[in-house]
Amino acid sequence: MIKTLFKQACLDELQALKPGNVHIFADGHGMTVQDFMESAEVASEAISAHELSLGERIYNAVEATQNAVRTNTNLGIILLCAPLVHVACKPIAASLSERLNDVLNNTTVQDADWCFKAIALASPAGLGESAQHDVHRLADCTLLEAMQHAANHDLIAKQYANDFADAFAGFALYQQLSQQWQRPAWATTGVHLYYMSQFLDSHIVRKYGEVVAKMVQTEAATHYDDFINCYNPKDYLIPLLKFDTALKKRGLNPGTSADLTVAVLLLHQLSLA
Repeated sequence: MIKTLFKQACLDELQALKPGNVHIFADGHGMTVQDFMESAEVASEAISAHELSLGERIYNAVEATQNAVRTNTNLGIILLCAPLVHVACKPIAASLSERLNDVLNNTTVQDADWCFKAIALASPAGLGESAQHDVHRLADCTLLEAMQHAANHDLIAKQYANDFADAFAGFALYQQLSQQWQRPAWATTGVHLYYMSQFLDSHIVRKYGEVVAKMVQTEAATHYDDFINCYNPKDYLIPLLKFDTALKKRGLNPGTSADLTVAVLLLHQLSLA
């Protein structure tokens, strides 16, 4: 069942217009919607297999994706969703947030080692070497410790360090916008814009630096404010398409914002299960 929920979250995210990212309205950055659909299919099988450690889920899903599409379509998605999948595969009598906290606080050095190998295999844009906890070397700390070390400059790592607080905030917004508009795809667009406007996108920071990331954040904030105040979100379609085109012409992909949006959609799927 978790395989289906993870896959559905990935596919639902593609249905939403997410400025700067790949979606059904437009491909981008040398990647297509089909690449992401194939990635969702193969990763869902690998990430949800029973009797795996958290680190093995991450590595297996990344490896399956690389074998299928030969490009990094979903490393961030996998890093964010693997703990949620791990929680769902080991249900106990506690809330989702409590179970997630338990998973994060019990990661191992082996989990970190698998994760480091997965990141090196995916080779995300802007990946360099680090003096501490370098993914090109054997891990010398737990996965949580590695993420805590990177949390100040990486939004995905920050979720491990703060019990996915930003993901749960996005989930609350998704519920609000879904109720307001009764249109899940537009609610998803709202979540993506929320992350773009609230945070410096880690993917853009790695490739282009904080100045460019701040510029994108400022642009997104204006669109976010206008969009969520629409009575009918479809009325804002043209400005969003123009923003999408402008970002892609500059090669700017807010990929981390999109990754967090998938995590929100998986939280939604888990809440319904």
